[in-house]
Amino acid sequence: MTHILELVSLVVAVSLVFNIDSAHAARNNKFVTCGTVLKLFNTDYRVRLHSHDVKYGTGSGQQSVTATEVQEDVNSHWAIKAATGKNCERGEPIKCGDIIRLHHLATNKNLHSHHFQSPLSGNQEISAYGDEHGVGDSGDHWVVVCTGESWQRNSPVKLRHVDTDMYLSVSGRTFGRPINGQMEVVGVSSPYSGTDWTAAEGLFIHQTEKDGGPRHTEL
Repeated sequence: MTHILELVSLVVAVSLVFNIDSAHAARNNKFVTCGTVLKLFNTDYRVRLHSHDVKYGTGSGQQSVTATEVQEDVNSHWAIKAATGKNCERGEPIKCGDIIRLHHLATNKNLHSHHFQSPLSGNQEISAYGDEHGVGDSGDHWVVVCTGESWQRNSPVKLRHVDTDMYLSVSGRTFGRPINGQMEVVGVSSPYSGTDWTAAEGLFIHQTEKDGGPRHTEL
């Protein structure tokens, strides 16, 4: 009888630990975290933030940044990193108000802006910038504008450019060749026009658990 009671107690204890661990993991899984690689989806225009090795023919002449309706394009993957010269712990939730960089995996450049006009609408140009090591400057810095404590995966956020106070947006205008059909991505002063972005597909790094390795999900 004593043996049975001990066994039942052990099962209950294990169940409690499992449930607490699962609840903790579920809470962590809600957030976009440092080191996550994702696609950013514009909720107004239903397109994903995109870049490629095609330079603007006007303005800065830097690598162009656009938005695409194509869900599967690998050129839409961006890694979440800390500001230049700073570190963030892998798997740590990105807090509202944090300054981040968005690093384009395919070309090793950072999402960037500056005082140049965009080619189609005359708003502020958004480009991809950095050296062969992916190192750029303060023009790569973006403030995460959201509600609550941290950036939640299922909630829209705005990205405000630190140097110019412009918000990452989509103008609704489309390019011709060589990037036919892709939309112009711009910086705008109003936070209300095409400025909401959500975390779409990606590899989401979870906080490191006490038992060792980081957990992640792939979507």
